[in-house]
Amino acid sequence: MTHATAPDGTRIAYQLRGEGAPLVLLAGQANDHHWWDAVRADFHPARATLTLDHRGTGGSDKPDTPYSTEQFARDVVAVLDDLGIDRADVYGTSMGGRVAQQLAARHPHRVRALVLGCTSPGGPHGVERGADVRRALAQPDPEAARQALLELMYTPRWLDSHPGPHHTLGDPAMPVHARRRHLAASSRHDAWDLLPAIGAPTLVVHGADDRLSPAANAPLLAARIPGARLHLLPGARHAYFEEFRTTASPLVLDFLTSAQ
Repeated sequence: MTHATAPDGTRIAYQLRGEGAPLVLLAGQANDHHWWDAVRADFHPARATLTLDHRGTGGSDKPDTPYSTEQFARDVVAVLDDLGIDRADVYGTSMGGRVAQQLAARHPHRVRALVLGCTSPGGPHGVERGADVRRALAQPDPEAARQALLELMYTPRWLDSHPGPHHTLGDPAMPVHARRRHLAASSRHDAWDLLPAIGAPTLVVHGADDRLSPAANAPLLAARIPGARLHLLPGARHAYFEEFRTTASPLVLDFLTSAQ
């Protein structure tokens, strides 16, 4: 396993696959690189894909210290530095999209083009999930909470024909302290004031039926980032990039190809 070392000494595991210009794929909260297992090959005809295990997940170190999306972005920079990559395209989904916002705003010279999927600006301007969603995810019965998360990720029709395993439900080996740290980092994210500074060509993608990260966040991001494009996928929930991959992956590739 290959590691880079972050500025605070934390080792960050990363995985480089394929050939061509690099596309950084950033996973959601409490997930490692397996989040992308079902779709990363979609990009390999044109791109190399670079994934990493967020600190606290997978093969990365798991310090019991405060995490933040800004710190996660510095971890991405450490991986790019380790590989000698000056600039890359970046595709972040869910909390990975929050990290991508920090990366593009605070390290603009490292991001050529940006895709933000199923994510939010956070803070008081972000649209939070409903109380019913929060209650469903906080059920004391772990299996009931897991089923609720599955139904927020995917449509019933897709779940009927795809019994799993599902790689978007969190790193099962993640320690409890790291799960808490991830939740806090995502909850504290607020990039509203940073978004106008993003200069990279940007595409905002969201499932129109997403209730985990409400779809109303997508037009907020697109309006706040100069020149950003917006694409809503009808009928899609949070894991649109997997269930609707035949639409989403070509959409992203076409955008990256045309981005100047």
